[in-house]
Amino acid sequence: MREAKEAAMEQLYAMARASGVAREWTDVEGRRQVVGDAALAAVLAALGHETASERQILRSLALVQERHTVLPAMLVADAGAVITLPFAASRAEITGEDGVTSALAVDGDRLTVIAPPGYYHLALDGRTTRLAVAPPHCPLPRQAPRRPWGVSVQIPALKGAAPSPFGTFGELAAAARAFGAAGADALAINPVHALFPGNGEGYSPYSPSSRLFLNGALGDPALVGLPPFPSAEGEPLIDWPSALPRRLAELRNVFAALDPDRRVTIAAEGDEMLRRHALFDALDCHFRPSGAHGWRDWPAAFHDPAGEAARRFGAENADEIAFHLFVQWLARQGLAGAQSAAKDAGMAIGLIGDLAVGVDPSGSDAWSLRHAMLDGLTIGAPPDPLGPLGQNWSITGFSPDGLRQTAYEPWIAMIRAGLAAGGGLRIDHAFGLARLWVIPEGGATKDGAYLQYPFDDLVRLAALEAHRANALVIAEDLGTAPHGFTQAVTQRQMLGMRVLWFERAADHGFIGAGDYEPLSTAMTGTHDTVTVAGWWRGRDLDWAEKLGRLPEGTSRADGEAIREWDRGLLWSTLDHTAPRPAPDDPAPVVDAAIAHIARTPSCLALVSLEDLLGDEEQPNLPGTIAEHPNWQRRCDTPIAKLLAEPAPARRCTMLNEARSNGDAITG
Repeated sequence: MREAKEAAMEQLYAMARASGVAREWTDVEGRRQVVGDAALAAVLAALGHETASERQILRSLALVQERHTVLPAMLVADAGAVITLPFAASRAEITGEDGVTSALAVDGDRLTVIAPPGYYHLALDGRTTRLAVAPPHCPLPRQAPRRPWGVSVQIPALKGAAPSPFGTFGELAAAARAFGAAGADALAINPVHALFPGNGEGYSPYSPSSRLFLNGALGDPALVGLPPFPSAEGEPLIDWPSALPRRLAELRNVFAALDPDRRVTIAAEGDEMLRRHALFDALDCHFRPSGAHGWRDWPAAFHDPAGEAARRFGAENADEIAFHLFVQWLARQGLAGAQSAAKDAGMAIGLIGDLAVGVDPSGSDAWSLRHAMLDGLTIGAPPDPLGPLGQNWSITGFSPDGLRQTAYEPWIAMIRAGLAAGGGLRIDHAFGLARLWVIPEGGATKDGAYLQYPFDDLVRLAALEAHRANALVIAEDLGTAPHGFTQAVTQRQMLGMRVLWFERAADHGFIGAGDYEPLSTAMTGTHDTVTVAGWWRGRDLDWAEKLGRLPEGTSRADGEAIREWDRGLLWSTLDHTAPRPAPDDPAPVVDAAIAHIARTPSCLALVSLEDLLGDEEQPNLPGTIAEHPNWQRRCDTPIAKLLAEPAPARRCTMLNEARSNGDAITG
């Protein structure tokens, strides 16, 4: 009996290896961790593999192994690479997007890829598949006549000339013009993915309904020559529960007044996936008043987007579908208008979009792309010293098998949608290109496991799409990188993130500006970190004390003593000449921190809007939902007026002057 059980466990472990589920992993302190057998089986079961008995495991293992013997739906390779095929072939031909067919050299099961970057149809002795040929690296931002700099902003926080409850693409366009006039080359924005329409509860930009489409609430009819939204002064903090339903109603009014011919023209645009997303939003608006949150709460007949119930609803509610198509059109026009404003203002890069790591399991993508998505698994982070229980972000993402079986089409479409913002794309938690911590639905976070993704293919495809868009890629690489990650993304010229707070030496001091890697984005902070002024004053310690989040065994006095020591370490790096400012005098520290980031050889420097203005509060406090006003803070003055104030104007001048000096890097 014992031998049989051990044999079954060995088969389970073999099944995990074949499926890309890691039984062992190393935590942030370098300690080896082992996933329990029950947790391993639960993750495998959620991936669709039967594991209840040794016979089931063997059958599942055989099915997984069989996939390696057939031609994949897409082959992804570098130009000049040699691919090993799952069978021998005597003839290989590729047809490019221009319709031109040419031969590739094939020697048995060895195919030599000599072709320019792009997508091709590949024919091998009558068998066909797709071939993606990647360029050697992503484009880099132009470094002459100076190294570029930019500002990171949260679009809803922006204030326009007319009173409004939150910022839209109209305010973004105005901000782009103002920052361009001040000398900035880039404007990094928060994710603009589609949320649930009019839902005032789910407003985090990192828990979207879809990463393929846009947040319609950010659309601005005035940007396309339509009557503007009614003026309405917002609260000091954005009141999302009232603002988003009201914005949906205002969008309906704009649509109702639209010329019928223009309605028809707009409704005819887009592909089948866009129409399916419009159908989802229409169904969500229909069922949400009864308490439904997304498709999982809908009647079962509507769970299939291609089913009779969904099709009938679409046919019977054609005007509602047309409305949601209009909202997407308005958002696309607005985002494009903001990028045009940035380029017209002289920005070398323009907008840098942000790609969230996952989506709401009840949202549009999970409904429309169920064949390519994880089902029964959510994404998070394993336990570590900062989070002993781990993190469950309550979002889901693509399935590795689903991506391979769909020739990566949904993933490519997602990257293209992100790059549509303009000159670049930041990939949030880019380690997810290699692996994600997945948690069985209803299970404890600690009972998850790392799921491997086709990293080499995804990096190549990201480089290919960036090449086609002539846009840079920033890979958010904060934390412990998976093996081989840093080397691979560096080789592709994806820019790592070098955030002031995390750039510390072995003795815990802050590293000098000259020690930043040239192939990186130097940053004063992110939306998840304390601002420079807030750190210097200890505002983050205030919040930690208020919310009971100080490290175990650490009092507020202890935290303040540590901070006082760290202030000395930071100031000694930022300025060797001036006396250290008092904790209640953060302005000189903000100046010095921005000058420090500007002096780095990093090929892009980004300063958060909060730091440019010297604000003490950060946009988001990780690990909180209602305890902190996440994504609710807003400016009280339009950007153009703010930049005319002495401190922000001085800091822009510092950035312009510092970035004009130093050696450029080339790729």
